[in-house]
Amino acid sequence: MKKTTVDEVLQQGIYGPLETKPDERRKFLGTLRERIVVALTKSQVAETSVYPQVEKQMKERPQSHLFLNGNMSYENLSKYVKLATKYKIEHTLVTNKEHDSDIGLVLAMDHAIDKEDIYITNKEPAPLQQEVKKSKGFFAKIFKK
Repeated sequence: MKKTTVDEVLQQGIYGPLETKPDERRKFLGTLRERIVVALTKSQVAETSVYPQVEKQMKERPQSHLFLNGNMSYENLSKYVKLATKYKIEHTLVTNKEHDSDIGLVLAMDHAIDKEDIYITNKEPAPLQQEVKKSKGFFAKIFKK
């Protein structure tokens, strides 16, 4: 076990405890890349509807934690806060005055999962929209006859 020097103790007292990968933590709203299930940019979070992929991951991972960019307006974040409440997922608004990340939302675990694709590039259609498409196909078949 490494002995801590007086200088290290003083430095931590002045600047706080040493943090692993501080740049990565600033970018990903306080968490590490290896723990992330899914991430959205600020512009994606600002869209009017929720990304179904985020809701799906919340359902499947009730032990996850939602981090939201506190530098964004609450109006943009509230729909995800409601989702987190619905699925009983803890959430944190992260406000960093020194660094404004382009990330708007991160759903993460408390341990490493090393998921390769964390960014959502296209929004899946909502389940209701899929049902409507199916029903149109059904009626189209009936009226053809």
